[in-house]
Formats: sequence, structure tokens, C-alpha cells
Amino acid sequence: MKSTGPSGLLQLRLLPSWLGMGVFWLLHWLPLPVLAGIGNLLGSLVAALPIKRRRVAETNLRLCFPEQSDAVRARWMRANFRASARAALEHSVLSWGSASRVRRMLRLEHPERMLGDGRRPVIWLAPHFVGLDMGGVRLSMEVTGTSMYVRALNPVMDKYMLHIRRRFSKTILVARHTGIKPVIRAMKAGHPLYYLPDQDQGRSEAVFAPFFGVAAATVSALPRLARVTNAQIVPVTTRQLPGGRGYVVTCHPAWENYPTDDLEADVARMNHWIEDRVREMPEQYLWLHRRFKTRPPGEPSLYT
Repeated sequence: MKSTGPSGLLQLRLLPSWLGMGVFWLLHWLPLPVLAGIGNLLGSLVAALPIKRRRVAETNLRLCFPEQSDAVRARWMRANFRASARAALEHSVLSWGSASRVRRMLRLEHPERMLGDGRRPVIWLAPHFVGLDMGGVRLSMEVTGTSMYVRALNPVMDKYMLHIRRRFSKTILVARHTGIKPVIRAMKAGHPLYYLPDQDQGRSEAVFAPFFGVAAATVSALPRLARVTNAQIVPVTTRQLPGGRGYVVTCHPAWENYPTDDLEADVARMNHWIEDRVREMPEQYLWLHRRFKTRPPGEPSLYT
């Protein structure tokens, strides 16, 4: 009997992933209200489990909203799991839905702000709300942009996400490990950067800036990149609407007087702006991420 080689073992390991993609393909045929109902149910079930990500979300909400009652924070936590699960299922529409359906699902507000004054490179500042990928796809239907990404460990999932992000335009995707130079070249060639600024990536090139009053290791690339490229900052947020009514992708006014000569002040301004948007829809922020994982020297972990 012929033995199974390395490639055969790999295919066996990936079989559940391919089956999962088949389920997602079937889901994209469902109406959005039905997808939303399934996502809400799935999210509620996961939120009830004593899993690590639930504890992370509870800790983040307690740190950022100490003035709120336990009941309010618990309600936001459950709503966050529902919103996250729903967004995950609605990615199926991004992958296989028609362009007209995707446009109906993702309404673009203030497209006239998208390219700032039209004379300089643009950085789309996109905080980590559950509709983050929806916003990137919707903008890519209007303009060929660029973005950095980290390869997924699962090759099926990696191929799936790259397909979504490139589906409607020739979006320039730069692997993070290749460095920033390809991004700068793309920006100077007129391709806006869809930039995700608010994850804890360790101490490298980060400063500790307040986020809801808690010192957070914050990557300082936004002001530094804006200075190198003379770019405008055009913030973009994506709000998930209730009842399966899709998403609203909003282009906010371009920032003025940014960056300055004070790097820490520039990073703090970015965090403060994101705080204000989080307060508008606290149930949709990425609370499942350990935002305060990296601590200043001598401080203990906040997640133990």
C-alpha cells in the first residue's frame, strides 16, 4: 500500500478548511437578515462559553469603561460577540456576492472626502471595528489602494482573505515582513494606504500613549509615514447596522496640522480620536484583542 506523502498529509489537514469554505459559499446565498440572525445566535452561544477571548473582552471593557456598571459592560461584551460572528458570516457576501449586492450591503458616506484635497498621498486611518474588512473592500471598489497584511497560518484562510481584498480592484497588498518601502512607493504613485493603527504589536517602534486612560503600546507609524510621504490622514470608520441592514462606511474630514514635531502628541491624538469613535459604538470595537498586552517596564500583566 502506497504511503501518504507530506503533500497528502497537508491536504488531509486542510480538508476541514475547504469544507468550511464550502459552507461559506452556501451562506452567501442567504438574505442579509437571515445571515445576521445566524450570526447573532452563534455569537450569543460563544459569548456564554468560559473561553479565553471572553475574559480578554471583559478585561478590556473594565479597563476602558470603569464608570459603567457590570451589567452594561456584560451587555456590550455579548453584543460584541454577536457583531463579530455576524461580520464573519457576512464575509461570504464579500467573497461571492455580486458587485451590486456588495454595494447595497456597504453604503459609502461622504465619498467626496475619500482622497482629501486630491493633491497629496492619502492614508485611510481605519480603526479595528468589526466591519474593518467591509470598509476596505468598499473603498477598493472606488479607488485602487494599498494595504499591509500578515499571512494567515492556514493557507486556505490566507487565500480566502487575499481573494476578498483583491476581488474588486488591483489592490496592492504588501506582506508586513517585506518592510515599508513598497508601501511608500505605492502611496507616492497615488494609491491610498488603508492603515490599521490600533493593535498591540509589542515595543518595536511603539510609544506608550493613553487609550481610555490606560497606557497602551501604540505603533507610531502613522505620523512618521505621513511625514515621509507628505500624506493627508483621512479617517474611515465602518458601522454595522442592526437587523441585517448592512454597513455604513464613513469617510471623515481630513486631519489638519498633522503630523507635528511632537511624535508622542501625534500618537496620543490618534488614540483620542479612536476613543471618540469607540464611544459611539462600543459594542463593535475589537475587544477580543489584548490591546494592553505590552506593559511599561515594571508593570504587571493586565490579563492574568
